[in-house]
Amino acid sequence: MTGKTYLYSFFTIVICLFSIRTYSQQLPKREFRGVWVATIGNIDWPSVKAGNNVAQQKQEFIDLLDQHRSAGLNAIILQVRPAADAFYAKGREPWSRYLTGKQGLPPSPFYDPLEFAITEAHKRGMELHAWFNPYRASTTLNPAHFSDEHITKRHPEWFFTYAGKKLFNPGIPEVRKYIIDVIMDVVKNYDVDGIHFDDYFYPYPDSRNTPVPDQITFGQYNNGIEKIDDWRRNNVNVLVHDLGVAIKKIKPYVKYGISPCGVWDNKENNSAGSDTRGLSAYRELYADGVKWMQEGWIDYINPQIYFPFKNRAAAYEILVDWWQKHTYGRHFYVGHGAYRVTENKIGWTDRSQIPRQVRHLREEHDAEGSIYFSSKSLTDNLVGLQDSMRNDLYRTPALPPTMPWLDSIPPNAPFGLLVKNSANGKMNTLFWQKPDVANDGESAYGYVIYRFNLDEKVNIKDPGKIIFITFDGDKLQYTDDDIKQHQKYKYVVTAIDRMKNESKPSDSRSAHEEI
Repeated sequence: MTGKTYLYSFFTIVICLFSIRTYSQQLPKREFRGVWVATIGNIDWPSVKAGNNVAQQKQEFIDLLDQHRSAGLNAIILQVRPAADAFYAKGREPWSRYLTGKQGLPPSPFYDPLEFAITEAHKRGMELHAWFNPYRASTTLNPAHFSDEHITKRHPEWFFTYAGKKLFNPGIPEVRKYIIDVIMDVVKNYDVDGIHFDDYFYPYPDSRNTPVPDQITFGQYNNGIEKIDDWRRNNVNVLVHDLGVAIKKIKPYVKYGISPCGVWDNKENNSAGSDTRGLSAYRELYADGVKWMQEGWIDYINPQIYFPFKNRAAAYEILVDWWQKHTYGRHFYVGHGAYRVTENKIGWTDRSQIPRQVRHLREEHDAEGSIYFSSKSLTDNLVGLQDSMRNDLYRTPALPPTMPWLDSIPPNAPFGLLVKNSANGKMNTLFWQKPDVANDGESAYGYVIYRFNLDEKVNIKDPGKIIFITFDGDKLQYTDDDIKQHQKYKYVVTAIDRMKNESKPSDSRSAHEEI
């Protein structure tokens, strides 16, 4: 046995032993369980460019979804605009070179990756949030990587260069309007569940701490704001606010979330900050996540707390505690650095670091879930993390948390449930009727199917009884082929609306029941 194989076996045994100890504990029925799928540099997807490889791209994405669903995740955060380019057809920016190998070149044979991704995610009862980088226009200055229609060529006056990249200048009003218009193309044309920003606002300081070259813009557009730092924060705030208004005007149910870096501000510089000494989103990136939450401009915040417990500069437990005190009635999800689990650094040598983080955040009253960076770290099963999810942390399904400020009215219950056992006794097929429209005018967006032993009491609060979730409101049958012969079961079906509010259960039925 090689050392690598031995270590893998050791970690698997540890995970299994822990699973036995905790298996009796009921997991949350409502929890956001997301994963970032990064397309920049083809980090997670696709591994091949869409020349003659469209079928392979599609299959890779399906395999990725299936792995994450089997590990208990319920949301995909797909990067659709890595550098003022597009992984979708119905928009104004050129096709991404990370999709086809050349910016502006469409996939051949043609397909729309975002539309495909949404359809496949929804089939599996998973949300799809479209992830945008608002200000990054390039990762390179190589002219060969830009198509003639790229925005840097059409409006070069909108950009500055910093650390070898072209970035939109956030202080120019026309830039803000353009970015909002780009994102609204997706909101209007695609059935996305959410719009998501990451941590890239004003640029991270380079190694020389070079000043951001926007002093001329400040002189032109300061609107009476005296300090350039306050002006920069205001530029970001205006974009965040105005985009939220635009989204909710068109599709109020589309969730709007932002994932800033883990430290809002440090206590040594700001009495309201956390007891940390990390890079400050507020002070260095001009991203004021606390204000966005206080004002109710966004639906969730997802700080990237990519630190282990007891980290000297920024400890995981300190940041989780700090952020959960600043939710203001909105959702707080923790961003986990899954890519760090193999590092031989203090804290990360404990290979159970992230499972411990998940269990810790569940003890916090205002932490509603997790998002992992990134997909490849999970599908590669680094230090057995995906096994830990599947067998322990997420062994039962979960619905995303509801957002009552957007919608609190549940749909009506399905009715007319029938259950038929196959002639060979190896499967049960369920049929039901779509519920009537609810008081808010919504019908069923999807369904949750629960299975109980015949002598069990129906309890839809137990996620361990969920056997299937679909986001297809017109899917009115389901075949349960994972049954034991001679075991008698009963079923109930509930309806969910777009915001995942859940109805009361249908009447229970078994395959052996006379109706």
